[in-house]
Amino acid sequence: MASFIFDPHVEHLLRRAGFGARPDELETYRQESFTGSVTRLIEYERIADDVDSKIGKPGYALTSGGEFRPVGNIAQARQRWLFRMIHSDRPLQEKMTLFWHNHFATGYTKVQGLVGAAEAARYMAAKPIEDPGNVRGQIEMLRDNALGNFRDILLNIAQDTAMLFWLDGYTNTRLRPQENFGREIMELFTMGVGHYTEPDVYAAARVFTGWNLLPPARNVTADPTQSYKFIFRPEQHDTGAKTFSFPIYKDGNSTIAARPASSGMQDGLDFIDALAANPNTGRYLAKKLFRFFISESGDASEDWIDRVAGAYQSSGYEMKAVMREVLLSSEFWDPNNYFARYSWPVEFVVRAVKDIGWTGFSVGDAVTPLLNMGMSLYDPPDVAGWDQGQSWFSTGAMLARMNFASQLAGNQKFNLTTAAKGHTGSPDALLSFVLDSLKTRALDATVTSELSNYLRATGAWTGSAVQVQNKVAGLVHLVAGSPEYQFV
Repeated sequence: MASFIFDPHVEHLLRRAGFGARPDELETYRQESFTGSVTRLIEYERIADDVDSKIGKPGYALTSGGEFRPVGNIAQARQRWLFRMIHSDRPLQEKMTLFWHNHFATGYTKVQGLVGAAEAARYMAAKPIEDPGNVRGQIEMLRDNALGNFRDILLNIAQDTAMLFWLDGYTNTRLRPQENFGREIMELFTMGVGHYTEPDVYAAARVFTGWNLLPPARNVTADPTQSYKFIFRPEQHDTGAKTFSFPIYKDGNSTIAARPASSGMQDGLDFIDALAANPNTGRYLAKKLFRFFISESGDASEDWIDRVAGAYQSSGYEMKAVMREVLLSSEFWDPNNYFARYSWPVEFVVRAVKDIGWTGFSVGDAVTPLLNMGMSLYDPPDVAGWDQGQSWFSTGAMLARMNFASQLAGNQKFNLTTAAKGHTGSPDALLSFVLDSLKTRALDATVTSELSNYLRATGAWTGSAVQVQNKVAGLVHLVAGSPEYQFV
């Protein structure tokens, strides 16, 4: 925690397009122009992705649990992602990865029940460079494609091992078409409710018959180079024609013609192309992006949706162009939309760590509090993802947030005392320092008064190191645990 002359616009940008800001991030983005800041976020490939190499190094948050092996240990995979959210210099890449994780919600627990804990962690979180079998877990795929082409993301997700287990695609055969993925790719991943029919669901299931998994040739425990892999099985593909209620081809034709089994995989490719191109897909994504990046307190205007969906279509489904439109929109920069979204638990935790400090703090100590707040990374509750908005704030979940704020502030007590030097001449000076460091929605005068009273409660203010040490962590806890801090 450090004192800066903060720019509310930069802070807003980094809360929404990232997870808040470390002091060095604020300093970097304050030196950029308005459009330069957005460009820096979007063109993140220009910045080295070396954050994983910093795990275990001095000056960064700690991890726990012995030898660090996130490829096959889901608890450590969660720690790695939290570490990345705190320390990555590519915040928008991590924020979009989280957005896609909720959009293509896939739960570790079900996959674990099918293949065991280590294999499930692999298919959710493995990095090819670390995995003996070159497995790329789903979250790594989404990170690699965070601002990529949406059509490519759809194809990747349709062939993703974790997704094939999660929505039972591995059982989808011509004699028993499995409808789960066919339904969700239309309802939740692309066009949205109201733009397909029940017969479309069955036709979509038939499209993906034979999109299955090839089991490992040998036991993965004995040979870790082995893994489940996507395979198209021609003999399991339904070769008949499939007709939909919406166009599949540019000429308006809504029927995928019968094909020989040997070329049957093209059915799925044609269907994915059609969904990516469907005008309802761009509009559906625009609405979700509005709620995630702009505001939950109102609906996006038709004009805003048209502009964002237009960027989606005109760019050929490139999410980089879409997000440029989102982040440069007047709606994003409208001060009325600052602090207009309820923070997700992981946003709250990472932002608090960035604001308060991480020296001597282990990200492993945030995993259980996150679960108590209602969020377990890699394990959304169902295919619709997490409930959002005000639903994050049950009594128990809010208590968990307050407890985490207390835990983190207590852990950082000595660092906070050091950071506060030069701001301890009076209770109001210390309060101003903390409120400048932990930006919130505007506090009511009565709340500010109560915080000031907390500092004055134990007698005359001397500003001694002992007095500051006894008070600053409690003050930080009260601010970070306040209702106003829960908005981003």
